[in-house]
Amino acid sequence: MQPSELVMNPKQVFLSVLLFGVAGLLLFMYLQVCIEEQHPGKVEKRREQRATSGWEPVNYLRSTPRIMTREKIQEHITNQGQSEPSALKENGNNPKSHMLKDPKDKLANLLNSKSPTRVFTETNHSQGEAPALSRNPGSPTIQLIEKQQGTKILFRKFSETNWSVDIQPLNKSLVTDSKWKRIDATQEKRRSFLQEFCKKYGGVSRPQSHVFHMVSRIYVEDKHKILYCEVPKAGCSNWKRILMVLNGLAPSAYNISHDAVHYGKHLKKLDSFDLKGIYSRLNTYTKAVFVRDPMERLVSAFRDKFEHPNSYYHPVFGKAIIKKYRPNACEEALNNGSGVKFREFIHYLLDSHRPVGMDIHWEKVSKLCYPCLIHYDFVGKFETLEEDANYFLQLIGAPKELKFPNFKDRHSSDKRTNAQVVGQYLKDLTRTERQLIYDFYYLDYLMFNYTTPFL
Repeated sequence: MQPSELVMNPKQVFLSVLLFGVAGLLLFMYLQVCIEEQHPGKVEKRREQRATSGWEPVNYLRSTPRIMTREKIQEHITNQGQSEPSALKENGNNPKSHMLKDPKDKLANLLNSKSPTRVFTETNHSQGEAPALSRNPGSPTIQLIEKQQGTKILFRKFSETNWSVDIQPLNKSLVTDSKWKRIDATQEKRRSFLQEFCKKYGGVSRPQSHVFHMVSRIYVEDKHKILYCEVPKAGCSNWKRILMVLNGLAPSAYNISHDAVHYGKHLKKLDSFDLKGIYSRLNTYTKAVFVRDPMERLVSAFRDKFEHPNSYYHPVFGKAIIKKYRPNACEEALNNGSGVKFREFIHYLLDSHRPVGMDIHWEKVSKLCYPCLIHYDFVGKFETLEEDANYFLQLIGAPKELKFPNFKDRHSSDKRTNAQVVGQYLKDLTRTERQLIYDFYYLDYLMFNYTTPFL
């Protein structure tokens, strides 16, 4: 046989490639259907999570500029004393409140900044040619098309949903003790303040993030129909203990260890459900968020993660921070990442080119819980944590003997982080650095009506 006879003509090559391509596509679609049947909702979730894969989180709510010129800082400080009318104030005529003279433009940019991708994006896979591959109604191809069309409709339903910020009254039928009247009045002020703030400055008609990312910090307790958004360093460990007791996973919150709370994976998160499950729970469950003064929360996170031995934060964050922000660092510090100073940590936080990404322990509440997009029925504060939490337990009909635990989860011998402790950490920072921290947490300060005693 001559060598020329071994060469396939172009037509044969084309047909071979086409057959292999079609066979591979059919196999891929069949496997995708099998995976979807075994893990409902996971395929949609994966599509959403692609935008958040990577070390640096996607900028869903664009933050205020982390580095400002001296002129802008001085202008911001000058404008700080000019306040809005007190229509949105919770604490009366407090001269340190944050409703600046005209923050509307800045807030509009923060809340409505356009991200590269929309919130509830439809699938990008073309479906126009799929029916030609197989016309058998029971075939894997047709089943896949039907599933994708159903998902497409559900995504459209989400994208067209009006994320209302109107206040829905709490169900107080289970609260019988008159001692809760004061706490209830405070709660109504907080909810009203947040909702009025979002109406006035948010102008949000469609979320600008991915649904699975938006609900990724929300824990689910189906028995009492609770959604709790986790804000680290604001009592979240004890709240998880409470959710475990309500779920019947433990008889008492005092018997649950720190590792069981954070690494046991006993609690469900809202992003583990499919879109239909997320949508129904957001509309029918009682949603709660507990927040804390941003500066106190930041100092508390630093003390917990960098002033005690830690096998994750020291090598991952500590080494990177020391390498970039400590001139002439010794080899030991560079190797183990221990001994990060608070000022070095602040330089990392404010750096627009951080050597390592953000972390939930010092991430803004506005980017953890999206309080202007998800309507929270209950807004608790760490400063009144115990009484707020026990009132909430009354509202959702928890067992009367269940009380919110008041013990310190870790480092119990350390003094709790309060205003006095924060002042000690901030005394070595310049006024400009303190102002930049405030700018970083600008939305959190305004949304939850916190004052700025450290500026």
